[in-house]
Amino acid sequence: MAQPPKLSVRLHGGLAPRRCVELAKAAEAGGFHTVWFAENAFHRGVLPAAAACAAATTRIGIGIGVFNPYNRHPTLMAMEIGALDELAQGRVRLGIGSGIAAATRRLGLDPDRPLAAVRDAIAIVRAMLAGEAVNYRGRLFSASDVKLEYRALRPDLALLMAARGDRALALCGEIADGLMISNMCPPEFTRHAVEVMQRSAREAGRGAPAEVVQYIPCVARPERGEADRCAKEVVGRLLADYWSLGQRVASARSALLRARGLSESDFVAAVEGLRRGKSPGEMLDERFVAAFAIAGTAEDCLARTHSYREAGATELVLTFTGPEPERDMQYLGAALQSCTVG
Repeated sequence: MAQPPKLSVRLHGGLAPRRCVELAKAAEAGGFHTVWFAENAFHRGVLPAAAACAAATTRIGIGIGVFNPYNRHPTLMAMEIGALDELAQGRVRLGIGSGIAAATRRLGLDPDRPLAAVRDAIAIVRAMLAGEAVNYRGRLFSASDVKLEYRALRPDLALLMAARGDRALALCGEIADGLMISNMCPPEFTRHAVEVMQRSAREAGRGAPAEVVQYIPCVARPERGEADRCAKEVVGRLLADYWSLGQRVASARSALLRARGLSESDFVAAVEGLRRGKSPGEMLDERFVAAFAIAGTAEDCLARTHSYREAGATELVLTFTGPEPERDMQYLGAALQSCTVG
């Protein structure tokens, strides 16, 4: 079997910090590449858990995916990520995005220029980590004679950018070191996103960002039927939210509709059925699982990762669902290590 992309594990603010530590240890033992922390508005902030995981592990990467400048001014991002990387001894990774517009509005802030916000954030964070005295006047965020009072462990720490719309993907190609892709984006979207990003990088006269990191749910079980049932439950929960988002955000809708073999009428029928109380098992067929999850036996899951690798993803960040994620990580990790050694 060909080598899969790097496989990592998604953690988030819905989990208590001590639980994150347990899962990070299991991910490290399973041979996974990074634990990525998704920070969602009004859940737990992820820095305590990320710091605890950095102290409790020795090899696995510690990723923040993502910080947004509306919640954290870029100068604060630089201060915190530099300190976290020092604690982790060079294992930290950072993604920056504009966040969820509806949540930003609840903070009394205007999210209507998200690309300008991300451009400003990346410029300020990069310069501060490099040890520069920063005088930057951005469209949304600025810094006046600001400099870190300590030397960052890695002045060239890679900055990834979360993007979905074509303008955001083009900006990623122009200024970022890598791309982060959210859940509910099929491989067909990944291929499109990478093409837009790479074209923009060429037009900017720079090399294409090397990292393409994508989030996706994962159900790895020895019994294929059980994995399929669980995957439909997960995709069903996500689908209603993302389809609703797609009615407000054109790029979210476009990403969903790139899924091979699924039409708009398929999505409408599935979402309407779920809202009427029908089960995901009734409303979602194998096309939805294939488009939006990695599921099956460990061997099935590893085989499924190759469609994302072929589309340009270099790393998949897996959300292990179900009551025993450590068991599922151990099961998939054993197959991954066997594949890697072989």
